[in-house]
Amino acid sequence: MINADEREIRGCWLESSGTVVKDANTERIEKLTSDYLRELKRDDSGWNVLYIDPKDSRYWELSYPDSGLSAGGPPLLKHLSREDVRDKYGDVPDQDSKGTAKGRP
Repeated sequence: MINADEREIRGCWLESSGTVVKDANTERIEKLTSDYLRELKRDDSGWNVLYIDPKDSRYWELSYPDSGLSAGGPPLLKHLSREDVRDKYGDVPDQDSKGTAKGRP
């Protein structure tokens, strides 16, 4: 779950015994995007993915701001307003309280 006051979850890679390991936020982002959030749309690059929270219908974007690093760098999960979603992704489906997708004008 994502707390109502959260606006951003930033992953980080840590060095441990000469290897790079994921921090707790990176693991949380992976869990949220695979098991909780519902994917709505990908941008043309395929690197940015728009999700919706089934509990409160907030939009979340998964991106990799340090994409110059190996494997795209650590992830960033950031809340987007409806206006930001429309500007970047165009029309996207919304959902009702039962989680049923419906079109958004």
